[in-house]
Amino acid sequence: VRLTSGFEITAYIPGIGHNLQEHSVVLVRGGRVKDLPGVRYHIVRGTLDAVGVKDRQQGRSSAFRFLSKTCII
Repeated sequence: VRLTSGFEITAYIPGIGHNLQEHSVVLVRGGRVKDLPGVRYHIVRGTLDAVGVKDRQQGRSSAFRFLSKTCII
């Protein structure tokens, strides 16, 4: 990724799959990735040219899934 300040960095794209191409404009935040040496930045999904993760579902335990269907909280 080339920043507007002229620096070139390596950034991580979180989630499964992405739509980014060579000249896409992205928002970068700090935060390293422990198992990738030299990667100290993340790309923010859902901003500018980086769309959010398609069909993303948040995990639930089987017990909570049962409760949420039967009880009105």
